[in-house]
Amino acid sequence: MRIGIVSETYPPEINGVALTVHNLAAGLAARGHSIDLIRPRQQQPHTDEPGIDVLSVRGGALPRYPGLRFGLPAGRTLRQHWAEQRPDAIYVATEGPLGWSAMRAAKHMGIPLSSGFHTRFDSYADHYGVGLLTPLVRGYLRRFHRRAGATLVPTEALANELRAMGVDKARLLRRAVDTQQFHPRYRDEALRARWGVDASTPVVLYVGRIAAEKNLALAVQTFRAIRQRVPKARYVWVGDGPERSALQSANPDFIFTGIQRGEALAKHYASADLFPFASLSETFGNVILEALAAGLPVVAYAEGAAREHLIDGINGYCIESGNAAAFTEATVRLASNPALIRHMGRAAHEGMSDLSPDAVIRDFETLLRNLAEEKTDEYAAVSHA
Repeated sequence: MRIGIVSETYPPEINGVALTVHNLAAGLAARGHSIDLIRPRQQQPHTDEPGIDVLSVRGGALPRYPGLRFGLPAGRTLRQHWAEQRPDAIYVATEGPLGWSAMRAAKHMGIPLSSGFHTRFDSYADHYGVGLLTPLVRGYLRRFHRRAGATLVPTEALANELRAMGVDKARLLRRAVDTQQFHPRYRDEALRARWGVDASTPVVLYVGRIAAEKNLALAVQTFRAIRQRVPKARYVWVGDGPERSALQSANPDFIFTGIQRGEALAKHYASADLFPFASLSETFGNVILEALAAGLPVVAYAEGAAREHLIDGINGYCIESGNAAAFTEATVRLASNPALIRHMGRAAHEGMSDLSPDAVIRDFETLLRNLAEEKTDEYAAVSHA
């Protein structure tokens, strides 16, 4: 199949959506499909990958995220491009201006199309002081995804939520984690020494965008509570974002490592001890799976990946959404009990062993193939009417 993928974020950008879309594109290419990737032009040159052809279109800098871009409308460019090289099916991963114009172009040309619901933009409005816009954002997302033949979501809970919003064709496409990359064997005592900790010192880890929607105030508050019980505890932050500078200035005892990739990222996960994740704005939260695979017990709210993969009291603690006191109490209890950290960490790693990236790619392939076949059958029925 020739498969079009439209995304306003993609590596070398580092975020959950970019990495998820890349894994889908690379996985399909590895199975012999031709991938037609449409994305905004970036300052950094992209790396050529076998089976993935890239069309770069105009974009703009995302406000407050200078390292990220959004795509500008490109309907005419897309229609011309797809007229020359028509995809069998298209996946629109993001809901920005480029995604919207791709949706309209595909509908106009009769190309079967699916969309992805990766980011809770409707919940972001409150975090950026424009909560009054939440109903408008939610209405836009509803209109956008109702135009797709299928909207892919990572959890059944999110599928049900979208159906309640009127997006009737929400379909489950589970996430996976590379358990070869994220593994306890990457624990690095030399790295821990650079952090200034010994074997008995608990290291709390944060991985992700350092941004307001990640509930950073609770993360900081919780670590300060840990420090009251375990004065030597350290907090390591992996990532970057608009709140990093202010957070770093206010907390000079925190360790900020910037963005990490590949084996370096694997070592940061495995060399820490626990992973409290305070965000309430995730559609999924890939970092939860990565932390569990690396052998870190996780404390998180019962949303997204936590609802699907955290077993309360076994591989971490799954907290009722919004209960900040319970979140802090569970994290402090875990951080102050080295034996519990080790016990839950083993369960965390073992619980990820059956999450196969290959199975996810096969499911994605099947869904796109079915969409293409449904469109072909629909065309045949109309032509014989």
